Amino acid sequence: MTDDTIALHRTESATPAASAAAPPTDRGELRRVVVASSLGAIFESYDLVLYGPLAAIIAAQFFSGLDPAYAYIFTLLSAAITYLVRPFGGLVFGRLGDLIGRKHTFLITIVVMGVSTFAIGLLPSYAAIGVASPALLMAFRVLQGLAFGGEFGGAVTYIAEHSPAGRRGLTTSAVATTMACGLVLAILVVLACGFLLGQEAFESWGWRIPFLLSAMLMLISVYIRLRLHESPLFLEMKRTGQTSKAPVREAFGRWRYLRVSILVLFGAIAGQSIATATGAYPIYMLMLNLKIDPFLLHYTILGYSVLLVGFMILAGWLSDRVGRKPVVLLGFLGTTLAAYPVFQAVTHYANPDLEQAVADSPITVITDSAECSRQFDPIGLAQFRTSCDVARRAVAKVGLPYTDRDGEPGTPGRVDIGSTSIVALDGRTLDDAAFKEQAKTFDSQVSAALAEAGYPLRADPTKTNVPVLIGLLAFLNFFVALASAPLAAWVIEMFPTRIRNTAISLLYNIGGWFGGFLPAIAFASFTATGNLYAGLWYSATILALSFLIGAVFLPETRGRALETIE
Repeated sequence: MTDDTIALHRTESATPAASAAAPPTDRGELRRVVVASSLGAIFESYDLVLYGPLAAIIAAQFFSGLDPAYAYIFTLLSAAITYLVRPFGGLVFGRLGDLIGRKHTFLITIVVMGVSTFAIGLLPSYAAIGVASPALLMAFRVLQGLAFGGEFGGAVTYIAEHSPAGRRGLTTSAVATTMACGLVLAILVVLACGFLLGQEAFESWGWRIPFLLSAMLMLISVYIRLRLHESPLFLEMKRTGQTSKAPVREAFGRWRYLRVSILVLFGAIAGQSIATATGAYPIYMLMLNLKIDPFLLHYTILGYSVLLVGFMILAGWLSDRVGRKPVVLLGFLGTTLAAYPVFQAVTHYANPDLEQAVADSPITVITDSAECSRQFDPIGLAQFRTSCDVARRAVAKVGLPYTDRDGEPGTPGRVDIGSTSIVALDGRTLDDAAFKEQAKTFDSQVSAALAEAGYPLRADPTKTNVPVLIGLLAFLNFFVALASAPLAAWVIEMFPTRIRNTAISLLYNIGGWFGGFLPAIAFASFTATGNLYAGLWYSATILALSFLIGAVFLPETRGRALETIE
């Protein structure tokens, strides 16, 4: 065994009995610590869930200047951008947490998160102020990402440093559990607003109310956090002069801790991030592709989210009994194996008419691949006018699965729907007005052929089996809970107090990139291939990699005393 391996495992021999010197916190104080620290997680999940059932509304409000197919992608990217900037927030606020204290740092982060979420509810639409609307939306999403970048690491570190070793898995899992509570809260608010206002008013202006109500969460959280005391381990470290003067350089500039960081990132955090995103992605698929009734979608999310809260508590408790590592690795493996069959079953029980139409009259896009573009236009100015582009674009717009097949070189692209063939136009020689008019005619021909072949515009609510959908998503998210709930305790127990906040904050948020971009990657993969499940190759690859690295290189840490880690 190498010296570095010894360093990674050196405190593994600590048993619960040996590390019984718990931080001097009574149960009442510990409950206040857990509640106050976990409220930030509600913001994240509350906001992310709003981006699920409200994705179509957000696309229409802020990205109406783009083609509908790209409006959805940009809506998903506006959710993913928070993951992109989180490591920078982790770097700033994690460092502050190790220098000035945990409490003051996450008071700042909760205020920034709350103000940004509230501000989104006040933003004018694209129709009102043009491109400034999506630009401001992205700006507030960036602020949310920066704040949450420091929020999670500070919250779980603060809880862990107040908790006895024998309960640390359960107490730190409260952050993941309250994220599940945020799902429930978001859906209840959306359902209530939709019920009281009606669908038309809700889509017009009522969608703002859930964002505006987040101000209440912020005020409650700030009030509770102001009453808390600083972490006892941080105070002791500060009293004895053991704080790090350069926590970033120490955490990532010394090979001893850098090696641990790399293994934790790829063997634990990346897998957890992907598992969480995989468990949530059916929300987007149910709405954008399967087109189920919005209220049935809300009931589905509400049902499985309530069960997810229980799964999170169970997984945290279980990690204190059998260990962090086996619980998390079982979550990775279970998510990998369950995802594909669950996604297929979701299609069947959400929109059986669509499944039947695909079987009876499959859609095939036949094109000369040499004419095909990637069709990704970040600024909305590119022109996609070949017959291949027009054919693919027409099918992708309606969100239906199709098969892509190479045609003879030089032949125009076409869309086959069962026995009906529709030849796509080549718009490269047309002016803008003529191209727009002929493309509209082609889209209408495709829509008419789809209707004749039995493709439904919307899922029939009487045929959507909500109880089975809840069961399927709950089954998948049971493994997500195993992968998520014990993760904070597992990672915290691998780093010393003086650099813990910095290391956790930066690593967790870099790992968030893996899962944060899954919805956009999966939707883009679908538009490129026609396969609803094309994005799952990405999930399976990352989960398998994390499982192998975690199993081979990461230690079990249950029972470690945080003050003994060096």
